Amino acid sequence: MEEEFKNFLRSKKISPKLLKEAEKDLFEEWLILFSAVNPKSFVMQKLYLINDIRRKYHLDKENSTTLNEA
Repeated sequence: MEEEFKNFLRSKKISPKLLKEAEKDLFEEWLILFSAVNPKSFVMQKLYLINDIRRKYHLDKENSTTLNEA
């Protein structure tokens, strides 16, 4: 189920790696909720939070962090 959740985050342009590293408790909380409800219900419940998290942990930042480390 965690891989499905990570794919969902990627579809929303959120880096699962950066989110999990920075806010592990939030990641775990969202994973539990995502596992319990339909993805559409999850989005309806967390819509505004998803937008804020996307700005903080945008998928492009993960790629640029990886490139900078290489």
